[in-house]
Formats: sequence, C-alpha cells, structure tokens
Amino acid sequence: MSRSSQPSLDIDVTRSRLERLGMVHACEQLEAMLADAVKAELAPHRFLDQVLESELAWREERRVRTSLRLSGLPTGQTIGSFDFSFQPSIERSRIETLGTCQWIRENRTLLIQGPPGVGKTHLAIALAVRAVECGFGVSFCRLDELMAALRRDAELSPSRLRRKKYLSASLLVIDEVGFDPMTRQEASLFFRLVSHRYQRGSILITTNKGIREWPEILAGDEVLATAILDRLLHNSHVLDIKGRSYRLRDLERAVTQQS
Repeated sequence: MSRSSQPSLDIDVTRSRLERLGMVHACEQLEAMLADAVKAELAPHRFLDQVLESELAWREERRVRTSLRLSGLPTGQTIGSFDFSFQPSIERSRIETLGTCQWIRENRTLLIQGPPGVGKTHLAIALAVRAVECGFGVSFCRLDELMAALRRDAELSPSRLRRKKYLSASLLVIDEVGFDPMTRQEASLFFRLVSHRYQRGSILITTNKGIREWPEILAGDEVLATAILDRLLHNSHVLDIKGRSYRLRDLERAVTQQS
C-alpha cells in the first residue's frame, strides 16, 4: 500500500483512547512522537513499540519517585557518590553485590557498624535506593523515630500492627543505633519488632557499637540482647567499617584552606 493510500490517523480519537486506557504519558507525547516517526519513516509496529516503551519508562520513573518519597529516605546518597578510595576497608564489589538486593529477596539482615562519620548512613541510604529501584517497599527511620512509633503503637491489635510500614515494608532501615541506650520497655518493643520481621522481611541497621556492646544498648539486658542478636545475625551480612571520618576530613580541608 502506498503512503498516500494509507488511512490517516485521527490523533484526537487515538489520544482519547490512550487516556481511557490510563496511558497518560503516551497521550501527552503522542503528537510529538508521531511527528518523529513520520520523519524517520518508522514502521507501524516500531512506532507502537516506542509508544509503549515510553509509557512504561515514565510509569517506572513515577513509581520510583513516589516510592522514594514514601520511604522517608534522605536524598542525594548513592553508591556512585560514595568515596571508596577514602574507605579502603570497604570493597566496592561487595557493595555492588549487595546492590543486587538478593539479600532482601532472602529476608536477610545487613548490619553496618563503625565509628561516627565513616559513611554508614550513606551506604545504608544508597542500598535502600537500589532496593526501591528493584521494586521493594522501603521504610527508613532513625532509631529515636522508630522507638517513638513503637511506643505509640504498643497497644495496637496484631492485625492493625501488621499494617504499619515498619513491619510491612520489604526493607526496614534503622539508622543510628547505639548513640542512646534503650529503656527496658523500648528494648522489649525492639525485640518484638525484630521477632516479627525475622525471616519475613529484611532489616538494615547502622550502628556505632560492636556486637559485644549491644547489651548496654538494650537496657543492659544480656538475655534480651542475645535473643535479638540471634535473630539479627542469623544468615546475615555484616559490614565493619574501619576508617577515618568524612566529616573530620572535610573539616581538616576547610581549616587548611583558611590557613
């Protein structure tokens, strides 16, 4: 069939049908994409494939953007922006392996420990962003925020409690464990959280305390600490960062520049 004898496209009708199908992006971009297809003399099936690919890419971008906002994750920290040369104790290949999110599929725990300022939170956020990109639900909170939520929800029924994001998300990120000790009530609530998520969902914890110091975090209760660590460390990954503080490095640079 010659081009002149091909039926013309009623763009308004097509746009209306795309809109009815919920293909919002394709609807908005149809005219521009059609013009480009005509210039490139694109075959009809290739044009259709481009329309569908554009819509799917837009939906995925929107999903990731929305999921990141709902996760509570701070912005800006990625694996690519982490300075591995400053922290030689961390192998980039290991972080990239963790970035495949297989450990989340297996409901495993990741414990990132080390002194303040060495990049624990940066890595935690970067891996959580990867998790969102891979389609996992993520909830990020600092320990004090989590404790406030656990205390507030302490009397909820099990059915209502299970709907809380810190229980239902595929990955729960708990930042800054160890700066302040928990009360006995908080330690018991933390044990309930860990027990519920054990082999049901992944937990990523950043802490400035070594494993042997956990009893002092958990109200000095060695029995409770053992029970929690038994669940957290079973089939887990542990990253032990031994390096200098990024913040102190930046401070040293600032002082040097001013002198």
